[in-house]
Parts: sequence; structure tokens; C-alpha cells
Amino acid sequence: MEDLAAEVSLIEYPSLFPIKVMGRQVDGFAEAMADIARQFDPAFDAADMTTRPSRNGHYLAITLTIHATSREQLDGLYRALSGHPLVKMVL
Repeated sequence: MEDLAAEVSLIEYPSLFPIKVMGRQVDGFAEAMADIARQFDPAFDAADMTTRPSRNGHYLAITLTIHATSREQLDGLYRALSGHPLVKMVL
């Protein structure tokens, strides 16, 4: 018997989907995250990103809102973001 829970998605597609990425606050971090987002959503506009530095200024939280079209797209985006050397966490 197939596991139906694996087939059920709580996300309706297409939809706008926010992804939070945290990493060291270094030059080029935000641009690199925008470049990755564009690989999975060519219409992604970096002007819509929001950023928030940590209290001590060592880390930067970035929220990328993409136009999600499938679970495969989101899975690929999460893998690409998580695999980037500047990224500490993806939520």
C-alpha cells in the first residue's frame, strides 16, 4: 500500500512562497541568493527580497519570495540554497 501522506501537499500551486535563508553577512551573499532563486523562478525580482541583519551584524537573514509551481521546483531550490557555502540555514 502506498503512503498517501507522501503524496499530499499542504502548498497549493502555483503560489507565492517565502523562503528564509540565513548566512554570514559578507559582500555578495544577497546577490548569490537572488541568482539561485532566478535559476528556479526566472521572474524572481531581487527588489522584492527582504533582509535583516543579526543583532551583532555577523549574520544576515534574507527572505526570498518565489512563484512556486511544483514541489520539485521547491525541493531543487532548497537543495541549491542549502548547498551554497555561505548559507548556514534555509527555512
